[in-house]
Amino acid sequence: MTVVGIDDTDSREAGMCTTYAAALLAERLRDRGDAVHRVCLVRLNPAVEYKTRGNAALAVHTDAPVDAAFAAARALVDDRAVVGDPRTNPGVVALDAAPDAVPEQVATFAGRAVREVLARERARGLLADLDATGTVEARRGTWGDGRGLVGALAAVGAWRAWHATGLTPTYERLVYRPRERCGTGRDVDVESVFAADRASPTVWDTVDRGEGEAVCVPHTPGPVLYGIRGDDPAACRRVAAAIDAEPAERARTFVTNQGTDAHLHDGTLPTARDGRAYRLDGVVTSTPETRRGGHVFFDLRGHDGDTDDPATLACAAFEPTKRFRDRVRDLRVGDRVTVCGEVGEGTLKLEKFAVRDLARTERVTPDCPACGRSMSSAGRGQGYRCRDCGTTAPGKVEREVPRTLEPGWYEVPPCARRHIAKPLVRGGFDAPTHPER
Repeated sequence: MTVVGIDDTDSREAGMCTTYAAALLAERLRDRGDAVHRVCLVRLNPAVEYKTRGNAALAVHTDAPVDAAFAAARALVDDRAVVGDPRTNPGVVALDAAPDAVPEQVATFAGRAVREVLARERARGLLADLDATGTVEARRGTWGDGRGLVGALAAVGAWRAWHATGLTPTYERLVYRPRERCGTGRDVDVESVFAADRASPTVWDTVDRGEGEAVCVPHTPGPVLYGIRGDDPAACRRVAAAIDAEPAERARTFVTNQGTDAHLHDGTLPTARDGRAYRLDGVVTSTPETRRGGHVFFDLRGHDGDTDDPATLACAAFEPTKRFRDRVRDLRVGDRVTVCGEVGEGTLKLEKFAVRDLARTERVTPDCPACGRSMSSAGRGQGYRCRDCGTTAPGKVEREVPRTLEPGWYEVPPCARRHIAKPLVRGGFDAPTHPER
């Protein structure tokens, strides 16, 4: 068998889509008479700054000979990739190996590419090592500065990496519009999207009910008309077919790591680094503050301020996360939480958080037991005194605080979700969930 990886064929301004390139490649190989077993859509590290929206690389698993598959992929990039955009730098890699038998170092590279920022020199070096050892026949091609080689090699190793880590893939059915319609407004009946979503509980992030938005319909100039994600490929196809829209050119179901949280490191606050995404435990140490633009920030500290773990990390719910910010605003100093998200410039961009323990009391100035009025300070270190009654109290008292949050997981709405982030509706979390739909 042969595994062909391809990446970075699209452009923010001019459109195209690497998923579309992979769909065309699969069709061309089948037209040659070669079997295509699956096409994998691999979401890589979402913290990579030079990505387009979803940071996807693709892999085609085929029975085509490695040279024929590589030649077909090269021809496709020459024909369809937006190589005129200086930020588009495609890469193609083909390995003469079964997807679950690619060299271990390629699978390791794939796993790291989902969680780290890897240099193209690392990909080139790994391929050179394969050539030198004769471990497997490998072909590679690059355009521009060759940055797409990283994603292409990662896509080749993804299938083995998924199996090695026990990741259960999900699916996406992508429907494409004709080339001549790319860049024009999409004609999709939103009511039919909501109706199709309601009829199938095994698909997710098709719509955002709170915002009244069809999340599955992109706004970019590329060829995707809409995409349906879920745990069951048959359900994805069924929902896609139930949507009323303009005529489609083609459609394909991809096997993917979307919706899995595969990008998250289990880390600690002192070791959190920019360019990676984490799952971190800590204690809220500042009242959530809404800043200019509607972004909400709070500080998180490890081990309740223990001197053994003094690290503090800013956490942010940015304006595009919409109603999720209200859940963040409900946090209080002393709440124990687990936060998930990408770290950049010393700030964690929240994707979801879990309330582990709520601070249910606060220390307040005591009220006078005789008249009920709030006491006043009697002086530094002298407690409190009622000016009217003369009664005294030694210090502040505990008062119960009503809380709207409950223990469990909270998440950003579908309109703000990263492709790789796991929606709460998928289950498998370690606490009760409060899903957004």
